[in-house]
Amino acid sequence: MPILRVALAQANPTVGDLAGNRARARDLVAQAAGLGADLVALPEMFLTGYPIEDLALRPSFQVASREAAEGLARDLAAEGLGEIVVIVGYLDRLEGVTNRLGRPRGAPVNAAGVLHRGELVARYCKHHLPNYGVFDEFRYFVSGDQPCVLRVRGVDVALAICEDLWQDGGPVAMARGCGLLVVINGSPYERNKDDVRLDLCRHRAREGDFALAYVNMMGGQDELVFDGDSLIVGADGSLLARGEQFVDEILIADLDLPAGSRPDALVIDGVSPDSRPEVTASIASPTSDAAEVYGALVTGLRDYVDKNGFASVILGLSGGIDSALVAAIACDALGPDRVHAVSLPSAYSSQHSRDDAADLAERTGLHFRTVPIAPMVDAFQSQLHLSGLAEENLQARVRGTTLMALSNAEGHLVLATGNKSEISVGYSTIYGDAVGGFAPIKDVPKTLVWELARWRNTVAVERGETPPIPDSSITKPPSAELRPGQVDQDSLPPYDVLDDILDDYVERDRGAEQLVSAGFDPELVEHVLRLTDTAEYKRRQYPPGTKISLRAFGRDRRLPVTNRWREST
Repeated sequence: MPILRVALAQANPTVGDLAGNRARARDLVAQAAGLGADLVALPEMFLTGYPIEDLALRPSFQVASREAAEGLARDLAAEGLGEIVVIVGYLDRLEGVTNRLGRPRGAPVNAAGVLHRGELVARYCKHHLPNYGVFDEFRYFVSGDQPCVLRVRGVDVALAICEDLWQDGGPVAMARGCGLLVVINGSPYERNKDDVRLDLCRHRAREGDFALAYVNMMGGQDELVFDGDSLIVGADGSLLARGEQFVDEILIADLDLPAGSRPDALVIDGVSPDSRPEVTASIASPTSDAAEVYGALVTGLRDYVDKNGFASVILGLSGGIDSALVAAIACDALGPDRVHAVSLPSAYSSQHSRDDAADLAERTGLHFRTVPIAPMVDAFQSQLHLSGLAEENLQARVRGTTLMALSNAEGHLVLATGNKSEISVGYSTIYGDAVGGFAPIKDVPKTLVWELARWRNTVAVERGETPPIPDSSITKPPSAELRPGQVDQDSLPPYDVLDDILDDYVERDRGAEQLVSAGFDPELVEHVLRLTDTAEYKRRQYPPGTKISLRAFGRDRRLPVTNRWREST
């Protein structure tokens, strides 16, 4: 049977950077050529970056994307790489299509282009366009105006794009009789999603009796983060190769596949290299849940900062666990020299919290300064005479104003340090601790914050390094320190209980009656659900942050701000 050397290039594009992504694609193909690849597949929408949201609706961007795909084909031929068959994702345009109002326009389509000998020789357009808003108007079922089955080096290769793999029938059914199905993906990271992917790929491979190569994007884009985790399975479902998570790499394997016999295949003539280096397909070792979540948070923050052109970040470092974890993530993502932390003690700040903040700065090597806020709070109080919650929130807002002022003066991106548990129940202050340009742990429950901090310290010890987070920041009771002796549990249930309720309510959409039936106290359920429902207006104003769950606030879960529906037991 023919041997087809397949290379999957999981890499990190930037939305809108057509020239940069085109150059990166050219480099990846050159690397794969050095490994003797016959066929190279790059991720979904790689030339445009992904997701492109309303950019998909701009005719100028549609045309430029198509030109980038054609230009890449010419680039490869000019560099002597034209014999390699390259599959790359990009945005294309269907002419002569009317919208739902009957007006003619070019329709944007999510396409896989096939490049060979300097030309875009075929394109396959996605059957089921994702319901991400921008494509809603264009729900066309397109089998492509070019064949989607190719004969490459004597092997029949079918193409599919991301969600196609989830659909019964369609391109998966069309791939029957082929030796290989190549699926290009822009599949965002969610906790435990890798096992779902592998199981699905195995199921489809066995169902269609073909090998399946799944290449996925890597990197951060706004709130989404793509983890790579590309893989190849045999027709029997056996795992042949698997990429690392959150790493740019080329996954390569020699596949022993049946000779092609499909009469509808587009034959792409080409000659394999006379000699090529031997390659060994690699299978990445599985990682722990904490390791992959931490990798997602580091990748999401790094790419948000770098792709948006920020030189550095700044955050308030309180000595508590949330800001400590954010500081550790920032140092790992950017390096400590690009991280600036500010201790902002008030009249109620404990000495141990100040010491913990300074200790973390010493451990990590980040830039650190102290700006006492008590004189600024006193200046407001001399005019406003606030008390109770208003006085507490004033302190938080003075801190927020101070961080934003330093950001304006010095050019740093402000990081908000709130976690998902607090954001869920509105335990944050608008224009106070909620200020910032990015919120790295916005989608991380409080109990997971502690788990990640312990994991990061353990990894440091295993490496012979200084753990970045002081033990006392992990072990002491969490507190906003906005009044004497305050702890979070004055206002909230224990976080392990709170997170269990929020997991059922936010992630699983279980109502109050179901929560009570599961054993939670009825009064506590009503209290937590009321806090969660009435905090929607705060969440709408919270900065973006890396999505790691199925139901991240702001992207996956939105309730009406004006809403009188309340769950009751």
